[in-house]
Amino acid sequence: MRNAFLDTLFELAQQDERIVFITGDLGYRVVEKLMEQRPLQFLNAGVAEQNLTGLAAGMALSGKVVFTYSIGNFPTMRCLEQIRNDICYHEANVKIVTVGGGFAYGPMGVTHHAIEDLAVMRAMPGLIVVAPGDPVEARAATRALVAHAGPCYLRLGKAGEPTVHTGPIDYRLGKAIRLREGTDLTLISTGGMLQTAAKAAERLASRGVQTRVLSMHTLKPLDESEVLAGARETGAVATLEEHSINGGLGSAVAEVLAETLDVKVPFKRIGMPPIFSPHIGTQEYMLQKHGLNDEAVAAVLLTLVQARNPTSRGSVATL
Repeated sequence: MRNAFLDTLFELAQQDERIVFITGDLGYRVVEKLMEQRPLQFLNAGVAEQNLTGLAAGMALSGKVVFTYSIGNFPTMRCLEQIRNDICYHEANVKIVTVGGGFAYGPMGVTHHAIEDLAVMRAMPGLIVVAPGDPVEARAATRALVAHAGPCYLRLGKAGEPTVHTGPIDYRLGKAIRLREGTDLTLISTGGMLQTAAKAAERLASRGVQTRVLSMHTLKPLDESEVLAGARETGAVATLEEHSINGGLGSAVAEVLAETLDVKVPFKRIGMPPIFSPHIGTQEYMLQKHGLNDEAVAAVLLTLVQARNPTSRGSVATL
């Protein structure tokens, strides 16, 4: 997703001189093209994310479309006051970009585990929150954020994420994408968990359970109509995220379901518990340790379906 974002941004920057990219001394080997060919639209602010964010707000208020860029928690947690007061309060046209959401930097430990960022960014007034599911969505999201006049947060993986969408997509901010149709439950995924969601749905299909899969690439504003359609049409809903179950996608969907009086369905949040992970390792290892691989996800979903209908066929052991 990172490369898809940077390639698309470079293409757009060639067409629009308002676009400025500010890095926190990060991204070398992937940002050189922009740095060398569009030097007036590139700035390295150094390892000083608070200064970087204030600078971005000032440039945006002067007519620029500014993208800030750094690892995981650094462009968000480290400079939250500047995001709140400089960017959001002034409705500045700044796009805050995190590379390495979730456990992408798992070997570097808790400081680099970005599993609370969606919750924090969702709480910021006026901030659009976007977490694309694959490189196709990342390219579309980059274009959409440039076109949107106002503050946004873009959460990316690191690199090497697989392409999940096999054809063109209708990408609109605030509108979920149906990756797969189903009648037995709805699985709503955000960010890099989209392939895991698709694989879990395939496992369930082998047991006769048909799962609707939604890519909720925009957490704010949330596509409430698709959430409620999934609940009413399939009878059960689950969310999947590489993030704490508190405050992120699961919480956003739970809020919609809880406040809709005529909808009562089984619901499950699948993600990280609100703890600091005691594990350190590759992203694949971290996801496996926390039950976020496709086999574990499918088992949880099957349990959800069986709880709604005890006579439903299939068993966790045979997934």
